[in-house]
Amino acid sequence: MARVALVTGGSRGIGAAISKALQEQGCKVAATYAGNDEKAAAFTAETGIKTYKWDVADYQASAEGIAKVESDLGPIDIVVANAGITRDAPFHKMSPQQWKEVIDTNLTGVFNTIHPVWPGMRDRKFGRVIVISSVNGQKGQFAQVNYAATKAGDIGIVRSLAQEGARAGITANAVCPGYIATEMVMAVPEKVREQIIAQIPAGRLGEAEEIARCVAFLASDDAGFINGSTISANGAQFFG
Repeated sequence: MARVALVTGGSRGIGAAISKALQEQGCKVAATYAGNDEKAAAFTAETGIKTYKWDVADYQASAEGIAKVESDLGPIDIVVANAGITRDAPFHKMSPQQWKEVIDTNLTGVFNTIHPVWPGMRDRKFGRVIVISSVNGQKGQFAQVNYAATKAGDIGIVRSLAQEGARAGITANAVCPGYIATEMVMAVPEKVREQIIAQIPAGRLGEAEEIARCVAFLASDDAGFINGSTISANGAQFFG
């Protein structure tokens, strides 16, 4: 029977690549999105992957959305917490609102995504939890105190869940992408991109599909003994 996978932020960028990779692996995939109805509809038309709209920062909306996914597709076996935002500013200029918005989505949103599916995974004695962290959660980054804090916290989440879930057949792992050629990165000025690439020993940006292959492996049966780990996919920019 095909396993059911939930990918938050799964209709664009890295999330879209993950959704497609899991579909190619034979999963029934549900992809969430926060606001862009047009792009979500286009993604579904292109791939056949069902999309669901909710704000991961809202626990009730997440729980209700997950219940809808499970009603449509079946119990969720694989959850990929990928949804995230940035609200960058140097710390002395960062507002409480900028801090809160990023914490609510990138950290609390991971709790809101995993918590509703965790009991079912425990009952069924199987689960794959994969959280998309970031190289900047490992090394920090100027003007990203809020973002780096959440992505470091995401690593702490999987390390703790790994210990809680191991005897129930659940694995929890993190993937930390470096700089990937997504819409967001490609939209920055070329000179800034050149400065970023200069810091990457591989001499290039990563591709979303390279991150997706990491996730697909961690979601597979072959990765059953990999638990509490962090995969750094950053072209040798940082060793965490």
